[in-house]
Amino acid sequence: MRANVIFDRILPLNLIANTAIFYVAVRLYLLPLLTRVRPQQILVPILLLHSTRHLGMMFLTRGATYPGLPLEFAYPAAFGDLLTAIIAFVAIPLVLRGSRKAKPVVWTFNIFGIVDLLAAITTATIYNAPIAMGPAYWIPAFWVPLLLVTHYVTFLLLWRRWNSKAHDSVGNSGDTIAVE
Repeated sequence: MRANVIFDRILPLNLIANTAIFYVAVRLYLLPLLTRVRPQQILVPILLLHSTRHLGMMFLTRGATYPGLPLEFAYPAAFGDLLTAIIAFVAIPLVLRGSRKAKPVVWTFNIFGIVDLLAAITTATIYNAPIAMGPAYWIPAFWVPLLLVTHYVTFLLLWRRWNSKAHDSVGNSGDTIAVE
């Protein structure tokens, strides 16, 4: 019985360990690039990655979870991920075009997305959801840490790199994200 209690609590270990691993990878390979590449070159792949968060709908699918997955966790997690995916996907062309709407949409995506992840982690813990996640367990064990770290990178881009001027004056080359 005691072993089951320990094994039922492995998800927090997976979350913490994978978040640390992804953070180290970002520190080693991505953060050094923040000042050398256009923000779009980092932000668009992050938005594409988050556009796949519709996969959170698996929490509502038979076969991807075991019977008994708490609905208090499953529905908010699934629909929060779906809405985040939609916002991320809508943001991509805005960022690529340098639209005035890009910055507010990316802020909305990032705040809503991080709140969704933190709420899902919290409700999964409160309702002991991991024991009924079944094959969908890989989402919080692997995917959520990656998403958390990419939200962190997006916050860095929004705070440090988003240029408040329009495109640079040298040929409108798009080296900055345009915000007017």
